[in-house]
Amino acid sequence: MPNIDRRASAIWRGDLKSGKGEVTATSAVFQSTPYTFATRFENAPGTNPEELIAAAHAACYSMAFSNALASKGHVPESIETTATLTLALGEGGPKISKVRLETRGKVPGIDNAKFLEIAREAKDGCPVSKLLKPGLETIELDAKLL
Repeated sequence: MPNIDRRASAIWRGDLKSGKGEVTATSAVFQSTPYTFATRFENAPGTNPEELIAAAHAACYSMAFSNALASKGHVPESIETTATLTLALGEGGPKISKVRLETRGKVPGIDNAKFLEIAREAKDGCPVSKLLKPGLETIELDAKLL
C-alpha cells in the first residue's frame, strides 16, 4: 500500500503577542481558521495548535480502539474519546507535557477487563500516540464501558 500524505497550512502575520494567524486544511474541513497568542496562551475564543493536536489524537484513538475491538470479535456500537492536552509553561518555554484520553464505549458482549485490555493496546498502537509518546511525560487513559 502506498504512503498517504495529508496537508494543512498556516500563515502568521506580525509578532508573537499582537500577530494573527490562520490555519487551513486541504480537505477544506477548516479554512482560514484564525488563531492568536490569546487563543493559545490565554482563554480567548478560537483555535490553537494544541487543540488541533488533541482533536487529531481523539479521532485517531477512537478509530484505533474501534479497530482493535473489532479485530478481536467485539464490534463496538460507538467509541467516544476526549483528548485533553496539557501545555506546560516552564522555564524552558512552553512544552506539550501530557495527553489524557477519556474514552467511553458501547460494546455488546464484552466484559470490563477485556475492554480495558484492548483500550490499553489501542493507546499504544494509535499512530498519533506513537508520534506524541516520545516527547510526552505521559499519555493517560481513562476507559469506561457503557
